[in-house]
Amino acid sequence: MGNQRESVHGMWSSRAVFVMATIGSAVGLGNIWKFPYITGEYGGGAFVLVYLLCIALIGIPIMMAEVLLGRRGRASPISTMKRLAREEGASAAWSLVGYAGVVAGFLILSFYSVVAGWALAYVFQSAGGGLNGITAAGSASVFGDLVGSPDQLVVWHTVFILMTTAVVARGVRHGLERAVSVLMPALFVMLLIMVGYAYVEGDFARGFNFLFEVNFSRVFQVCSGEGAQIACRVSGEPLLVAMGHAFFTLSLGMGAIMAYGAYVPDHASITGATITIAVADTLVALLAGLAIFPIVFASGLEPGAGPGLIFQTLPVAFGNMPGGHLFGTVFFVLLVFAAWSSSISLVEPAVAWLVEVRRWSRVTAAFLVGALAWLLGIGSALSFNVWSGPEYQVLGKTLFDLKDFVASNIMLPLGGLLIALFVAYGAGRHMALEELSISRQRLFDAWWFVIRYVSPVGIAIVFLNSVGVL
Repeated sequence: MGNQRESVHGMWSSRAVFVMATIGSAVGLGNIWKFPYITGEYGGGAFVLVYLLCIALIGIPIMMAEVLLGRRGRASPISTMKRLAREEGASAAWSLVGYAGVVAGFLILSFYSVVAGWALAYVFQSAGGGLNGITAAGSASVFGDLVGSPDQLVVWHTVFILMTTAVVARGVRHGLERAVSVLMPALFVMLLIMVGYAYVEGDFARGFNFLFEVNFSRVFQVCSGEGAQIACRVSGEPLLVAMGHAFFTLSLGMGAIMAYGAYVPDHASITGATITIAVADTLVALLAGLAIFPIVFASGLEPGAGPGLIFQTLPVAFGNMPGGHLFGTVFFVLLVFAAWSSSISLVEPAVAWLVEVRRWSRVTAAFLVGALAWLLGIGSALSFNVWSGPEYQVLGKTLFDLKDFVASNIMLPLGGLLIALFVAYGAGRHMALEELSISRQRLFDAWWFVIRYVSPVGIAIVFLNSVGVL
């Protein structure tokens, strides 16, 4: 490899730690909260198969591109893109990719922390017996009381931001590395415990069939209504949802993967590590489905219950099943751990840039970024109560929804698209060859074709659909 730079922030102690940290970044609320409910909404197994194809054709190639840029630049995403654009003789405007990623991650944290705060609140609700024997109406009331209370939401949002900032402030080795070395094994253990519980107490056969039985006709349908009133229409929406989720679940386009790539040892295989990360991320999503759907079916609940599946539907199931008090608590701790491991990767790019450019200590930079995210997150928390009215909305969206839309539907896909275009067209082929070190030329040529043509087209479709053009 022709590049021997060292990161001023330190390095991961091994390839295994990098893989674990990046899995932590990828595995988050999207895997355990969002994936099960969109799978339920769009028909189960066939949707899962399409999602897996999108991971292979969009997620893995873009992740490889983002990691190789990070390792090549050995700095924050902003500094990396400036440096590589200059070295490759490309336009200085490519540095905007780094800025956009950092801003997107910052925006996401400012509303992600509010949802993570819900999970924290539910840990104590479940552990304290507040969900025991709860009815559907009672569950809706508990959730409504939580999101309707600005004081509660701000408190839990504050706790989660402090948890995140404290890890990042301690640096790569003593903060990020130690945190993921505990969080990720614990997350997998808890997830396996939940799958075991679902196998014993849930309708596991029905949940398994729902998740893996393939019926392609359902991929092209969107259904609404209940019972005899249910109606379905032909639509490409499920395909676009699968493509979008495959992209977003791997934390692409927000600078996190590029920042983590800057700390990868020179001898580590980017290709092997990326495939391992994508497989692990997908495995967590599938295990979450196996933990959730058997419990949902055994309780006579709807798998397509939408975003309320975790915070309104599942508490009813846990509250009325043997051992539900304990396992409900474990589940919400699992949700907190998943959110925590992702949130530290959202803070890292901005902190790394402040350390490089302003020469601040990591503690100062981390707490400044955390404070700004906390302040912006106050608006997200108030979006569910005192600022929920139309007079506080922009384009018909609350501040929470607006930030989610701008970051997830515009900034992330554009960031991922520009990363692919820079690697494939802005930089030289030599850079990818040196960093990836793929021994088999045919494998490199296949990746090169995908990153030049397939991935950009796929991302462009997702982006155009998200902004209403398609």
